Amino acid sequence: MTTRSARRWPPAQIALTAVAATLSLIWLAPLAWALSTSLKTPTESVTSPHWIPEHVTLDSWKEVLRAGDIPNWFVNSVVVSVSVTVIVLLVASLAGYGFARTEFRGKGPLMGLTMAGLMFSPAILGVPLFTTVQSLGMVDTYWGMILPQCAPAAMVYILYKFFQGLPRELEEAAFIDGAGRWRIFFTIVLPLSKPSLSAVGIFTFIASWNNFLWPYMVTNNPDLMTMPNGIATVQNAFGIVWPQLMAGGLIAGLPLIIVFVFFQSQIVRGVAHTGLAGQ
Repeated sequence: MTTRSARRWPPAQIALTAVAATLSLIWLAPLAWALSTSLKTPTESVTSPHWIPEHVTLDSWKEVLRAGDIPNWFVNSVVVSVSVTVIVLLVASLAGYGFARTEFRGKGPLMGLTMAGLMFSPAILGVPLFTTVQSLGMVDTYWGMILPQCAPAAMVYILYKFFQGLPRELEEAAFIDGAGRWRIFFTIVLPLSKPSLSAVGIFTFIASWNNFLWPYMVTNNPDLMTMPNGIATVQNAFGIVWPQLMAGGLIAGLPLIIVFVFFQSQIVRGVAHTGLAGQ
């Protein structure tokens, strides 16, 4: 009896599990519907809604892969997203640490100016950014797609909050041992920041991979298209053919699903370590 009682879940845990399972089903439903639709024929996709295809076919997937240069778009997206992620991690960590641990003239206004970047949508900055990139001769280049995505006010704030929570005693002991600011940053602060850096890196990679507007504005070269832009051109060529639209969307989103599945624990730990979970 004691063993059976110990194995029983308390009512609160049962309720939380039921709520989590319900939310998971709600969030997975659009993905399941997209997969189901992509396996239907065009005629069946516009008939009365039903989850299980009557005639399973991979024609829509084959058509999307045949009409688009998927490997090239994938490589372009990887190059742009990885480059943006690396630069953002470097810039955001240096800026966050500088704001959290150093004192300099104009720190308050500069911090306020950085945080003001959270108030503006990237779409608002599209025209001035394009004018700047054009004047620098970076239209239709990788750098033209990468550099304007590397002004991460939100990521600076996340790392700034984390660095504020690090014990100063570690740095003071290193100062006493003769270590300089740069050595402390790279040998003490960054190793302790792995959870937050992982979360920032994953968030940045996902945002860059999903970015449709800026690569669309800054490049007209089909060879430089990223996955969202390339899939959009294929979908426009098909018109509104739901199986092809769903197949294209799943192809574009598949890498992000894989990233989230394999790195979800780092995302949770990173958010928890920044102190943003309760804000």
